[in-house]
Amino acid sequence: MKPINVGLLGIGTVGGGTFNVLARNEAEITRRAGRPIRITKVADKNLELARQVTAGRAEVTDDAFSVVSDPEIDIVIELIGGYGIARELVLKAIANGKHVVTANKALLAVHGNEIFAAAHEKGVMVGFEAAVAGGIPIIKALREGLSANRIQWIAGIINGTTNFILSEMRDKGLSFDTVLKEAQRLGYAEADPTFDIEGIDAAHKITILSALAFGIRMQFDKAHVEGISKLDADDIKYAEQLGYRIKLLGITRRRPEGVELRVHPTLIPAKRLIANVEGAMNAVLVQGDAVGATLYYGKGAGAEPTASAVIADLVDVTRMHTADPEHRVPHLAFQPGAVEDTPILPLSEVETSYYLRLRVEDKPGVLADITRILADQQISIDAMIQREPAEGESQTDIIMLTHITREKNVDAAIARIEALPVVKKQVIRLRMEELG
Repeated sequence: MKPINVGLLGIGTVGGGTFNVLARNEAEITRRAGRPIRITKVADKNLELARQVTAGRAEVTDDAFSVVSDPEIDIVIELIGGYGIARELVLKAIANGKHVVTANKALLAVHGNEIFAAAHEKGVMVGFEAAVAGGIPIIKALREGLSANRIQWIAGIINGTTNFILSEMRDKGLSFDTVLKEAQRLGYAEADPTFDIEGIDAAHKITILSALAFGIRMQFDKAHVEGISKLDADDIKYAEQLGYRIKLLGITRRRPEGVELRVHPTLIPAKRLIANVEGAMNAVLVQGDAVGATLYYGKGAGAEPTASAVIADLVDVTRMHTADPEHRVPHLAFQPGAVEDTPILPLSEVETSYYLRLRVEDKPGVLADITRILADQQISIDAMIQREPAEGESQTDIIMLTHITREKNVDAAIARIEALPVVKKQVIRLRMEELG
């Protein structure tokens, strides 16, 4: 049977892994797909690297547009990254009637609505399993495996760099800055780690998962995004004493008024499986009404784990290559005409529990003043630690865990608490999720 011809845009870490895994497992992949899948053309600015990886097994060029316009190419793999030229190339490939496979979460989170609409109009497929959580098949789980369920919420550790940093801070009691340098030395963090440590990468991914879970449009611009760069090692220690661990979570939850979409450091009970995901690993917890909670765990990055997801999409596209477009699995899990414009709720309307750390003068009546303010805002306390001040000190920390309340109530309470003369620093506020 005639092979499926694939054009590869970008042969860096993931591109090289994809080329090598596809060649190494060619016989097995052919058995699964029903016909051979071969990368016949590779575009990369670094021609020397491309020739080295392909070793004469594919045509090499530095002109990516020649690949997306080549009539012999059936599927284009986009592994360039970013929002700019990648968008142009993907839309051009679709316009030329080619299926697309991409690992580009930023592109899909920001321009996915446009890309999927173009693909639907042209009758081609866009595969993006590799865009979220590397080798973990979470996209397929949401689009197919859980399609009987009304998804209630998703919470995911979907950035390995930040999970490595938080694991090291907890295990070794080190500061954020110290661990970041170590993560960069080990290659877990980029020279410019902003997208990872400030939560932007995780926000791209949870935007995609939210759209798949709830049948809504991509709305990255509405997500609340908060990273770990301001996280204090003291809070990790206090959380541990209270039976919690802090993870950077991407969270999306269905509510009657809309959808919560947020990324931030989160306290999770230490007994939860997801709280024990360490190092650079990823995990996604999905709550469905029929199945209950399901957990997906594995490597969220790396050459071959991500290549595994890219090739899974190639196999899917190859199997469905000649199928009626109206009977393929929809890009966003729901039929295009059934995708809704459900609003993303502002952070002020989020409902969760809170960890509050207050630096106060050690004197009578302080705690009574604080609890009175919380009561005024209908915030009840679940647990509390009050440290004894160190010898010679006149200030101490009070740590409180609240029951579920609304973010705007906590905002109002914090404003009043910080106005008290006995409160000496800004209140540290972290959100909590029981994930039960």
